[in-house]
Amino acid sequence: MQDFDPKEQKRKIEADANRKVNDAHADDIVQPDARLEDDADDIDFDFVDMTVDEEELKREMAQNQRAQNMHDAQHSSAQRSIEERNDDGPLEMDMEYVADDAVTPPQADNSSSETQVPVTQTTQVQMSQGTDVATSGADGDLVDGQKMRLGERLIKMGLITNEQLNVALQEKKLSGKMLGEAIVELGFIDEEQLTIALAESAGFEVFDPKSTIVDGEALRLLSKQDAQRMRVLPLFMHDQSVYVALIDPYDIVAMDALRRKMPRGFSVKPLMTTPSVLNEAIDAAYGYASAIEDILKELETLDTEAINKIDEHENYTHPIVRLVNAMLFEAVKSGVSDLHFEPEENFVRLRYRLDGVLFTAQIIHKKYWSGISQRIKIMSDLNIADKLSPQDGRFNLNIGGRDADFRVSSLPTVHGENIVLRVLDKKASILPLDALGFSDENMALIEKSQTRPEGIIIVTGPTGSGKSTSLYSMLNKINDVERNIQTLEDPVEYSLPMIRQTNVREGVLDFADGIRAMLRQDPDIIFIGEIRDATTAEMALKAAMTGHQVYTTLHTNDSFGAIPRLLDLGLKPNMLAGSIISIFAQRLGRRLCQDCRVAYTASPEECELLKIDPSNAPEIYKASPDGCTSCSGMGYKGRTGIIEILMFDEGMNDALARGESKAELKALAKEKGFKSLADDAILKILDGVTSIDAVTKVVSL
Repeated sequence: MQDFDPKEQKRKIEADANRKVNDAHADDIVQPDARLEDDADDIDFDFVDMTVDEEELKREMAQNQRAQNMHDAQHSSAQRSIEERNDDGPLEMDMEYVADDAVTPPQADNSSSETQVPVTQTTQVQMSQGTDVATSGADGDLVDGQKMRLGERLIKMGLITNEQLNVALQEKKLSGKMLGEAIVELGFIDEEQLTIALAESAGFEVFDPKSTIVDGEALRLLSKQDAQRMRVLPLFMHDQSVYVALIDPYDIVAMDALRRKMPRGFSVKPLMTTPSVLNEAIDAAYGYASAIEDILKELETLDTEAINKIDEHENYTHPIVRLVNAMLFEAVKSGVSDLHFEPEENFVRLRYRLDGVLFTAQIIHKKYWSGISQRIKIMSDLNIADKLSPQDGRFNLNIGGRDADFRVSSLPTVHGENIVLRVLDKKASILPLDALGFSDENMALIEKSQTRPEGIIIVTGPTGSGKSTSLYSMLNKINDVERNIQTLEDPVEYSLPMIRQTNVREGVLDFADGIRAMLRQDPDIIFIGEIRDATTAEMALKAAMTGHQVYTTLHTNDSFGAIPRLLDLGLKPNMLAGSIISIFAQRLGRRLCQDCRVAYTASPEECELLKIDPSNAPEIYKASPDGCTSCSGMGYKGRTGIIEILMFDEGMNDALARGESKAELKALAKEKGFKSLADDAILKILDGVTSIDAVTKVVSL
């Protein structure tokens, strides 16, 4: 057998690589290999043109079989170095070192199609000059018309200096390693920082195991062995997409194998990570139970000390951590608005509030409560040692592809700390107005209110009646580049693009001072989370009188109750007259499941409630006692708004300025066609949207 000469081999490879680059430039495009063309087209990424030369791969495999391990390493590094040094050549993604370190090279047997292509080749992505890799790249990625290279990006991010880059380039030339690998080994950055930089370059998100809860349904797509072999972890399924954590989003072989196991019509959404993080995540996701019942059985085998021994760095291995994650996942997936952890003498009751109604979800042994409460406090950055004082906090999780905020409140009781979590599902809550249950007549009144350039729009109702949801939807409707919208909230519940949102902070910034500051920011529209005191009410009124449109909330029973409440806060009737655009009052009633609702003829008593002649009793609907699969056996699915809108025109303003009573204002409004909460509720009952039983729980008919 002829001896292998590394220098001669390197010379041949360099000449061959230069010839291919010149050919590619001559054609002004890099053509993908026909064998992989279908695979590349099927992958739902925004990158282009993947070139794998089949004949060259065969030659390389034959050389690898003949050469020793040291010669193989020299061969591979030389080939990669030539590609990187050639400034006129393809753009470097610098992804190879990750795959080389993390993926076991294919074995000699060719039993599966995944082992026919060397892994090191799957990441050698070549793209023609000037072509963007992803549409979501950050601003400033182009330098002199060219894509920013890895070293330039790391300098721009402030992770390394020019001097450190020069050292890393020298190390890269001496060792033959990829630039990213050299920078990490020199200790200039860590793997996580490199992954973030590479993800930004390619337009992908980064997988964060601490803020992402893995869905068991997605895990069933792959066995643990397949996940380890393919270096892929399915996280969750959402909107016809499977979100996966992986090292190399350009690994065609792994992507093709994953696609064959996915439901038809689903696409892949990659989240990049490092080999060490992925290995730990795969072991954690597949190595431990994720269902609540299975975790509770696992807890039965542990003693009290092991159950309560949790630190802030635990992310998945501890059963208490997985139990809390499973409860939160189940709650958000079911559309729950609140979770109530209620300790009793010997057990802890977990209740969910769904569609405004509480029901028991779990009964847990009291010995687990210390660990559960401790975990929730760690997540929400509360003091775990203080169990005698009320505390408030919040945290954020990515659950099933949805960013959910949790507002946490703890209150000491005789049996231990009572903890309530309010779920703020951003995607579910910012809805268009017509999806909230506003009638066509009320939609017209809202549009009329929002066309007024100055004045106050007030939304009233008890806690949990959907005031913030309605206001966010109203602001979102008129949000555009021509308006400067600023908000002052306690706290900011949902982030809206282009809107300047400010948190009220006790002892630092209150509502009154915040309004003064906002008026110096040249706003067109101001949203004040709540009018709580006389100073805030006075500042809100002054803002409305100086040409601003102001949105705010009050806690009153109906729209007419807002007038005496504002007068009680010290505002004068003649100042309010002409400054109020409209006052809303609203409630949330349960919506009947349209798949299983039961029709029946209204009884005489029900006709009286509906203000209808019993001799002409209408057909109305009620909830099915057994429900159906669509509503999970509840008979109801979702909630609808029940709303009244009191518009202020010249006649109403005159009556208000004269100091007319609430009853006189109500009589005048009805003459002008005002529809009350009861009127709107009756309309929804007759339309089959809700039932009498559901309405009477929130509105007096």
